[in-house]
Amino acid sequence: MASLLEQLRSMTTVVSDTGDINAIKQYKPQDSTTNPSLIATAAGMPEYQSIVDDVLKQARDSAGDKATDKEVAAYAFKTLAVAFGRKILEIIPGRVSTEVDARISYDSEKSIETARDIISQYEKAGISRERVLIKLASTWEGIKAAEQLEKEGIHCNMTLLFGLHQAVACAEAKVTLISPFVGRILDWYKKDTGKDYVGAEDPGVQSVTTIYNYYKKFGYKTVVMGASFRNIGEITELAGCDLLTIAPKLLAELESTQGELPRKLDPAHAASLDIKKIPMDKETFEKLHAEDRMAHDKLKEGIEGFSKALEDLEKLLAKRLSELSQTVNA
Repeated sequence: MASLLEQLRSMTTVVSDTGDINAIKQYKPQDSTTNPSLIATAAGMPEYQSIVDDVLKQARDSAGDKATDKEVAAYAFKTLAVAFGRKILEIIPGRVSTEVDARISYDSEKSIETARDIISQYEKAGISRERVLIKLASTWEGIKAAEQLEKEGIHCNMTLLFGLHQAVACAEAKVTLISPFVGRILDWYKKDTGKDYVGAEDPGVQSVTTIYNYYKKFGYKTVVMGASFRNIGEITELAGCDLLTIAPKLLAELESTQGELPRKLDPAHAASLDIKKIPMDKETFEKLHAEDRMAHDKLKEGIEGFSKALEDLEKLLAKRLSELSQTVNA
């Protein structure tokens, strides 16, 4: 009998959720996603020190001799995620997601400017924008930035998405892809209610199922990529979703597990459901977001967490730059 992973791949595009290049080589996903936390973790691993050092050396050359270590580290920070993305694209056949600085999640113009810069870096390296998804937080401002970027042929992956109102706004903005965070939704409900949830009762599973059915019912082109899983039960309950981005540990568990994997999400079933369409504008978005405690809390927490990871990464780069400078001057 085929493994759960093999069966899942027959109905869902499997994506690797990691910055660990060795793990990507092992599981051979179609696409790969990264985020600030994953990049910061990978950048601190000895096996990827050469990537970090190359980026720092290039940053030093580009910034010039008069630039301070802080200025060089800031320049390197802007290019490190793309450096990892380029390495990942050497392995996978599909697309890589590279995230805009979470600290500008409420600034549409800066998000657009940063996204254009990321795409420019890839294109200067000979990589088509068709192979890159720009990740933006699903704030109203992030969604509006994505709407403009999509018009420019820059495809977007909307992250930190927890509520149907965010998903509807993304679909109306005609973004390429959304990444609802299954596990983080579960985390919130477990903490809030003190209950544990299994299988189809998992609030994260229910949220993604609702979003998927809404999209298919109304024929939106935006695709759904479930993310942030806590266990393989959440994954198997979403078999049939357009894409699922899965951490290496859970990919290994799926690969080593056998059993029947029935399809749970299906466009034909969604089309038969009685679903009410939700008109969406900024006022409605903000009202629904304020009413959804879980989405409000987890979006705020997610932006703060990714921002902290970026600050830690900047410190790591500054420390490594100092070490390299000492080696050169020794």
